[in-house]
Amino acid sequence: MMMGGKNSIVRMLSAAALAVALSGAAGTASRAMAASTVEVVVNGTVITSGDVAKRVAFLRLQRQSGGAAEAKQQLIEEVLKRAEIARVQQSVSTDEVDAAFARFAAGNKLSPEQLGKILDQAGVGVDHFKQYIAVQMSWPRLVNFRYGSGSRLSGGDLVKRMMQDGGNKPVTTEYFLQQVIFVIPEAKRGAITAKRQAEANASRSKFPGCDTSKAFAANYRDVSIRSLGRILAQQLPEDWKPLVEQAGDGMTTGTRVTEKGVEYLAICKKRQVNDDAAAEIVFRAEDLGKKKAGGEDPNSAKYLEELRSKAQIVNK
Repeated sequence: MMMGGKNSIVRMLSAAALAVALSGAAGTASRAMAASTVEVVVNGTVITSGDVAKRVAFLRLQRQSGGAAEAKQQLIEEVLKRAEIARVQQSVSTDEVDAAFARFAAGNKLSPEQLGKILDQAGVGVDHFKQYIAVQMSWPRLVNFRYGSGSRLSGGDLVKRMMQDGGNKPVTTEYFLQQVIFVIPEAKRGAITAKRQAEANASRSKFPGCDTSKAFAANYRDVSIRSLGRILAQQLPEDWKPLVEQAGDGMTTGTRVTEKGVEYLAICKKRQVNDDAAAEIVFRAEDLGKKKAGGEDPNSAKYLEELRSKAQIVNK
């Protein structure tokens, strides 16, 4: 399901933290700009004192403790992850990172330019933040790419799980969705995003339904309609899930700014289902939920430890 990137990767900064960042930011920034020395070399990739200073400033914005030691460990892990992401070619695109950056800025009632200024003044910098976003978005994709196929349930496992629930198949909600995209060209993203979002919001009350959506789109400039087909509740991306669940049958969701432009979803049809395919997806979602409740995905930790065990890490 191709939708906008996840906004959960920017859990770290609050509007209050950004506001506080401006007080005393000049001192932090000047320290980060000091002459850099080599701190660590990871498989030939250098982490400098300047990199560490930026991450310390970033931790301060996150209101996390740990200082330089924690910053260094985070950067070592990111170097390992980034190299593996590049090797397996599972990186998100620059557009996806830029869209996540823009969504985070908008969520804090800032323009991307204003957010960039705050990050620069706090000694973090836009590039450092975007590199962090890129790894945070790409790594789960890589872990899923490596371990995802192993999470499939066999027919026997499926029957066993159902028998544990008294032989009943779990019931879930099935959606048939269309994606409405008010396209924004990359070159005009900063200039017309607010205008396009206003257009998209105004169009929602006029949406005639999925059967005639393409004729509806023809009344607007640069609007694309994509059919997403059958999607179960457990398959909805986190960014869209609450919006879809709040919208009624035949209605539209609220809008979101993504790497493609301004989007909303139309709920063509929804119903309760309990077939075998739905049961497998529900059980897999339950398993994933148990992993999240226990902390980091164990596959992620195992993968990272494997990379670390093979790496040459030299502290200077």
